[in-house]
Amino acid sequence: MSQSITLSVRVTPRAKQNRVQPLEDGSLKVYVTAPPEDGRANEAAVQVIAEWLGVKRRDVEIVRGATNRNKVVRVAGTGAGTPPA
Repeated sequence: MSQSITLSVRVTPRAKQNRVQPLEDGSLKVYVTAPPEDGRANEAAVQVIAEWLGVKRRDVEIVRGATNRNKVVRVAGTGAGTPPA
C-alpha cells in the first residue's frame, strides 16, 4: 500500500532561483522562477517539491489552491515520508 503525505505550501513565482524553505509551522515556502501564467508556476512548484523530496514528479499533486499562492500538495509513493530539514 502506498503512503502519502499532505503539505501546506506557499508559492512565490518569479523568484531569482528555485528553492524550498521549510517553515517552523511545518509548511513549505517554495520559490520558483516561473511566472504565474498558464499554470507554469504550479508546474515548476511541483517539480521543485518533487526534487526536494526525492520523489518522482508524478507523485506530487496540487489538490487545492491551483489559482492561489497558498496550496495543499499531496505527495504519494514509497519515498514520501518526513520532508528533509
